[in-house]
Amino acid sequence: MGLYGGAFLLYAAALARLPLNVAHPILTSGAIAMVALFSVLIFREHFYWTTAAGILLVIAGVALITARIA
Repeated sequence: MGLYGGAFLLYAAALARLPLNVAHPILTSGAIAMVALFSVLIFREHFYWTTAAGILLVIAGVALITARIA
């Protein structure tokens, strides 16, 4: 419960500093990537190339969504 509360406070702080269309995709995709990485480190699950490719595609997608075209 403490970690959930801390995550909420950090999310609220991020929303206070960043626009919603930037903060939400970054935090959501970051959570997905962290779960994949921690599952390898903590639970010794296999890390397949498709997992790495998926994480990179998510990062690229968020970068494209949040990019500002001048």
